[in-house]
Amino acid sequence: MGCGHKDDKASLASSQIVSFSHQPHQPPSTPASKEVWKKGGRMFSVLLAVHLALLACTLVSSGAFEKIAVHDYDVFFLLTVMMLTVIIWIIFYLAGTSRCPDAILCKDSHAGPVWLRGGLILFAIFSLVMDVFKIGYYSSFYSCLSAIKIIYPIVQAIFVVVQTYFLWISAKDCVHVHLNVTRCGLMLTLTTNLAVWMSAVTDESVHKAHSKLKKNVTEEIFRWLLKAGMRSSSAEECNCNSQICQIFKNGYFWLYPFNIEYSLFASAMVYVMWKNVGRFIDHHSHHIHHLKFRLFRRTFFVGIVLGLIILVSGLGVLILYEVQVNSSAESSKKSQALTMYYIFNIVCLGLMSLVCIGGSVIYRFDKRDMDRHKNPTRTLDVALLMGAALGQYAISYYSIVAIVASTPRDAISALNLTYALLMIAQHTFQNIFIIEGLHRQPPKEDHKHDSHQKDLYGLTFVNINAVSLRVPDSGSTLAPSPASGTEAIHPSDLVRSLTAPKKMNWRRKFLREISMFLLLSNIILWIMPAFGARPQFDNDTELNFYGDSMWPAIVDICLPFGIFYRMHAVASLLEVYIMS
Repeated sequence: MGCGHKDDKASLASSQIVSFSHQPHQPPSTPASKEVWKKGGRMFSVLLAVHLALLACTLVSSGAFEKIAVHDYDVFFLLTVMMLTVIIWIIFYLAGTSRCPDAILCKDSHAGPVWLRGGLILFAIFSLVMDVFKIGYYSSFYSCLSAIKIIYPIVQAIFVVVQTYFLWISAKDCVHVHLNVTRCGLMLTLTTNLAVWMSAVTDESVHKAHSKLKKNVTEEIFRWLLKAGMRSSSAEECNCNSQICQIFKNGYFWLYPFNIEYSLFASAMVYVMWKNVGRFIDHHSHHIHHLKFRLFRRTFFVGIVLGLIILVSGLGVLILYEVQVNSSAESSKKSQALTMYYIFNIVCLGLMSLVCIGGSVIYRFDKRDMDRHKNPTRTLDVALLMGAALGQYAISYYSIVAIVASTPRDAISALNLTYALLMIAQHTFQNIFIIEGLHRQPPKEDHKHDSHQKDLYGLTFVNINAVSLRVPDSGSTLAPSPASGTEAIHPSDLVRSLTAPKKMNWRRKFLREISMFLLLSNIILWIMPAFGARPQFDNDTELNFYGDSMWPAIVDICLPFGIFYRMHAVASLLEVYIMS
């Protein structure tokens, strides 16, 4: 990637910015000269992404059915080609930007925060373990499989490593060379991650459908159903009788949720990079806040303790649910498991809703200003929260209609109805709380308050009445020292500096407690459906009302968005916690 082939418009805009840096009194350039990068190149890259996404979606969805002459290795071939292309482009990008000193003129301080990149690395590690299990599983009977089945996880592992390194070091970049090529490369990367996500979701859904079917029918009937119309993996036709093969098979399916979240996290970060291509940041209005993550400072531990109780209780409920529903055919144990699951979720969702309402009320009394600066990362966070919540909204409303219209109604139906209503309320109140927190200015360091207190006659502990006795009655200000260069201190400001921070600290402490409780609660609400606790498939009300084909399709489409919502809410709540 050479440095001498910048877009003309970008070069003109950069030259204008440089010239303005030497003339501080000259008015800034017009918005049109800075925003020209939003037009043609961006539209072309979007069209490229849309066509690739539609092609991948068509191929992945077609590969899920037996009667369509599209096999899983056809899907793997397309994904392998896309991942190899992205790897080549990332190497091209890293080599080109490192050789050109003017490639990255500024960085977006809001993009790619360290906790988001840390979560990306965590999911990347589990994705690599999943790829190792896949390689071990397919290698157990490579003689009866297509070679692409083994090549695909190898390429995916390389893709995860290269992309994670790329996002770790380049997530904040505002690139100003080869704008159109960079936009297309980033959109190709985003589309590849979404295609891998669609493939993983489809593969996991088919696997769970096969598992449910195997529990209820004999082996001969199961193989007949596969031939009749259900898609099976090509590995189903091979014998996996050894214990190590079964471990590999079960292991990589259990790790699918981490790979799904990795693809979505990477897609979000790549989208922010795409928005920042050619962007010029005004450092006078783009405030950079160096916030430190202090987990056990300025907290009462109430939110952490309650959140841990919810988390541990949820893990126990998940284990019992898996044992009683997925490992037992008795209807009584299934009813007990569903009752236990709904009661736990009703309590958890009710507490979360009340806490979110309390946090929103506290924000009403917060004196911090709203952050109205342009921030693509925050805009994407809000859009993802609102969009991903639609998946759970859809499931809840379908459940409400089925429960109200069905007869007879039993205790499980009443619990299911309460669960669906609370799910809608909790998503709504939590979105309001998170969006309020993301749009607040971070707390400012109280340098003035600290300096006022230090100048207060050198006292370590100060009584307000004692201060008022030492202040002249005339209301005059305390004269500053000529050598200090500080501004004069008014007595009312002096008293306010001692009282105001305490009130603000109480509000911030409560907001931190609320954020930590919601964070831990969202983690368990992500773990439960991601690792098998899905009452939508085990409750007969919706299945009988919508049918065995319509209801599973609704859940398979909407539930991945609900699962992603929980993990994205965790990342957003962590940011709200740090900003409080």
